[in-house]
Amino acid sequence: MEAVALAAREPERDTSRAMSQENVEVVRSIFAAWERGDFSSAGWAHPEIGLVIADGPEPGSSTGVAAMAEAWREALGAFEELRCEADEYRALDDERVLVLMRFSGRGKTSGLEVGDIQMKGANLFHVRGGKVTRLVLYWDRERAFADVGLSE
Repeated sequence: MEAVALAAREPERDTSRAMSQENVEVVRSIFAAWERGDFSSAGWAHPEIGLVIADGPEPGSSTGVAAMAEAWREALGAFEELRCEADEYRALDDERVLVLMRFSGRGKTSGLEVGDIQMKGANLFHVRGGKVTRLVLYWDRERAFADVGLSE
């Protein structure tokens, strides 16, 4: 009886693993554009995406593609030459992908340069049906680890 129950669960695990890998590939394709400095596409986002900026200078949240686009415009407008680069992709489960990343740029406030910024952050993507349903942005990688229950 136990062997039958175990056999019945194994295909489910394989499906979950395949789903996790598919989600990692979705996130890799998003990050490929971001690494080139192209933040213009939102075709990867679910129409009711939840965007959370967990920490940093202006934490907050919004819902929907239009609100996310506005938040991106505001964030990107605070920098010149903003760049991000993925260090590692971690599938946490069949829905969440954590990207450990670095970003750099030159900050500006009211036209005044504030200097070069180089930080290690993380992005947590929730992916369902090939679309990102929730995106949590972390300036502080340690905060991301704490929130998902991991250690570096």
